[in-house]
Amino acid sequence: MQKLNFYFYFFLTCFCYNQASTQTSEVLLPIYLSQIDTQSIKSHLEFLSHDWLEGRESGEKGQFIAGLYLKSQLQALGYEPIFQDSVHQKSFFQHFTFGKINPRKSFNVAGILKGTELAHEYIVLSAHYDHLGLGKNGVYNGADDNASGTSTLLEIARIFAKLKKEGYPPKRSIIFLFFSAEEKGLLGSEFFTDNPPVNLQNIITNLNVDMVGRVDEKHQKIQEKNYVYIIGSNFISDDLHELNEKINREYVNIALDYSYNSKIDKLRLYYRSDHYNFAKNNIPVIFYFSGLHDDYHQVTDTSDKIMYDKTLKIAQLIFGNAFYLAYNNIILRKKKEMD
Repeated sequence: MQKLNFYFYFFLTCFCYNQASTQTSEVLLPIYLSQIDTQSIKSHLEFLSHDWLEGRESGEKGQFIAGLYLKSQLQALGYEPIFQDSVHQKSFFQHFTFGKINPRKSFNVAGILKGTELAHEYIVLSAHYDHLGLGKNGVYNGADDNASGTSTLLEIARIFAKLKKEGYPPKRSIIFLFFSAEEKGLLGSEFFTDNPPVNLQNIITNLNVDMVGRVDEKHQKIQEKNYVYIIGSNFISDDLHELNEKINREYVNIALDYSYNSKIDKLRLYYRSDHYNFAKNNIPVIFYFSGLHDDYHQVTDTSDKIMYDKTLKIAQLIFGNAFYLAYNNIILRKKKEMD
């Protein structure tokens, strides 16, 4: 009987702890979600898409400057490096070489906010920071593609750092990861998943952000700007899909468009951004995307066309999902079979 009472009280204590933890996180979420700031996103975006970065082509000076900027931002916020350099020192950079005929050097950038009791489990938020560089028509600034996603994540990183500084560290560790060489064929993310600094099996999810600052033709026609395409959310875990729906319904209220949420979509968007290299490793993913437009991969993709109010809503949705997974003991069940 005494043994039975022990197990009962042990279960009750764990249950009450988890309930209290969930309740605390649900109080904190709307408070910090409301602190995401469009001016901060705009400041980062205007720097990253400025002419002086010469289009951030992988292996070129502009990409190196952008990478150093990302490192300095993460370091200033209190994030820690997760990579090791050639002399086994901790580094914010993961160096790699790409190109067989004319090899070039580049690097991914990442920082980690370490969790508490679930520190060995990771929420990865990612965006590629490279673009197309210089061309005969001028600078391919890549404001939407993908200074918008990169800047969105920097602002979310600020909010998570603020939470920790104010006494609310996450349970799970949070990694902010910025890829190079996406425009060369998802090479930065492929290198990361082939050479991971953490156990891939311990990555709970990858939330990937690519082109979230504009409105595509479809939504222009119906005069709807507050939307986001959700791609891949239910391919590996229905729980992740349902969480994204819940966060949107309860905190954000942006239109979720699943038009491209298919593996046989003619544009093959599921296969065209960095989340795919995580999905290949059976890691639940969501790809947040606003759609293609006339300035896609053109020199006219400039910062003056970014719709920051829209980007803010998407940032809130991404933050909400990452927060909920980082601050609660939620398990994302995976589907048994991968097709």
